[in-house]
Amino acid sequence: MAISNFIPSIWSESLLHSLDKKYIAVANSNREYEGDIKEMGSVVKVCGVGSVSISNYTKNTNMLSPETLTDMSRELRIDQAKCFNFQIDDIDQAQSVPGLMEAAMSNAANALANTADQYVYGLYSQAGKTITNEDMTAENILDTLLEARTLLYKQNATNPDDIVFELSPEVGALVLKAKILNATDNSEALNAGCIGTVGGVRVYVSNNICSSTEDDGEHFYCLARTRRAIAFAEQLSEVDAYRPELRFADAVKGLHLYGAKVFYPQELILMECVKPEEEE
Repeated sequence: MAISNFIPSIWSESLLHSLDKKYIAVANSNREYEGDIKEMGSVVKVCGVGSVSISNYTKNTNMLSPETLTDMSRELRIDQAKCFNFQIDDIDQAQSVPGLMEAAMSNAANALANTADQYVYGLYSQAGKTITNEDMTAENILDTLLEARTLLYKQNATNPDDIVFELSPEVGALVLKAKILNATDNSEALNAGCIGTVGGVRVYVSNNICSSTEDDGEHFYCLARTRRAIAFAEQLSEVDAYRPELRFADAVKGLHLYGAKVFYPQELILMECVKPEEEE
């Protein structure tokens, strides 16, 4: 691709499409919002409506007047600004196979997606409930996931299609080891990071799950949540191609603006899974 053929709107759309395919944490969040994201500090509105009241019905009797639903829209501030800026030397372009710039843009999308996912997973401390598995094994990991699902069900989050488990690779390996995933889950594996289901709930594995090393071992801060628990809004506000003044090279830079917020903490369950330190 030559700089002369670079159309910002097309490449921005292509980069956003690539981001969507690579997201896990972001993909499992509420992304329905109103408002323009123009710069860091912008505020968008995440839409929703309040609960609906139920009353008794008596035949041949007028019902109560229609209920006015409460506007549940909330504000989400765009407080993250990430950028990339890379160049490809003309000599490299001439000697490379076609598609070098496309491959570089794909790498940029992967890096942006990982950074955004890490940001979303970093909100784990705002979970409404915490379940601790102090010695996770293949024998007990299923109990932890099902306990989290039960807590969500008690919050009336009873649609398994609207609930996800998000695990670190280490915890995900124990889930697979427990042989609790049905062989018919192959079609679900088409989703990024999805390894199947547990109790009808999709299980995702991400290397961006937060973790820490403590005296008692390694802690993995896995999540069980509804898709509306966390809201996320983003905008690729700038994607520009240019020729660096002192180089014979094509360069591309981009600016990714976004923000995330926990709106329903009661529908976000932290599963703190501990891998004890191995004795020497």
